[in-house]
Amino acid sequence: MKIDILTIFPDFFRGPLDYGIIRRAREAGLVEINIHDLRNFTKDKHRTVDDRPFGGGEGMVLKPEPIFECVESLREIAPRGQRASGAVKQSVILLSAQGKRLDQSLASELSVVDRMVLICGRYEGVDERISEHLADREISVGDYVLSGGELGAAVIADTVTRLIPGAVGNEASTRQESFTSRAASAGEGARATLDPPCSTCVSGGLLDYPHYTRPAEFREMGVPEVLVNGNHDEIRRWRRKTALAKTLRNRPDLLERVALSKEDQELLARIKRES
Repeated sequence: MKIDILTIFPDFFRGPLDYGIIRRAREAGLVEINIHDLRNFTKDKHRTVDDRPFGGGEGMVLKPEPIFECVESLREIAPRGQRASGAVKQSVILLSAQGKRLDQSLASELSVVDRMVLICGRYEGVDERISEHLADREISVGDYVLSGGELGAAVIADTVTRLIPGAVGNEASTRQESFTSRAASAGEGARATLDPPCSTCVSGGLLDYPHYTRPAEFREMGVPEVLVNGNHDEIRRWRRKTALAKTLRNRPDLLERVALSKEDQELLARIKRES
């Protein structure tokens, strides 16, 4: 995969892209990430990238010229309407508070494109013609406002890179995480029809179950007995029950987005009775 990031703060990315999974993926040739300074595509001596919006209003807005010219300078970027129809899949993404919220399903969708261009918005936003005529999608990393799209671009780069085959040492781990349904991890869509999961199953769209490691006794805090008794069916049920309990407590909205098995429903009813 090739990722191009358009920004007015190129030095911002010196840290986030040089560690962990992204670094290993870059060194292994699984992903190529290039940073483009939008100020290099300005025409005036002040290298102006923003201006006041027509009609008045607070703040400054990123101008269209540097962004259009930067994207057009990238080799082999198809026109907006042709990026998903050819042999090479591409996406030009505008980081925007008005965009579709990033989730694991969207990250999985982006992980199969061959090239991704991330446009980092700034100030009060960008000229609307970027969204209407250049970007093929807008993405927000959450329901809050950031000073710019740089943090969001780093989040997307990390979230997507770790789903590229070979980027994570144990690829099964990316299929066992919170927000990852079994159907989505198998490429069958975002909604899962859940069979009773195994003891090391994916979370099925729920928050992850608790994890413990050695020592079994630490400062008088012990590991739950069920995890050390060797009964894998009991371990499976305990993990599923604790995942359901944590989801009910912290993110009850997720329970409306997954298909719960009959066993899940029984466990959830028991959790509610016990709480």
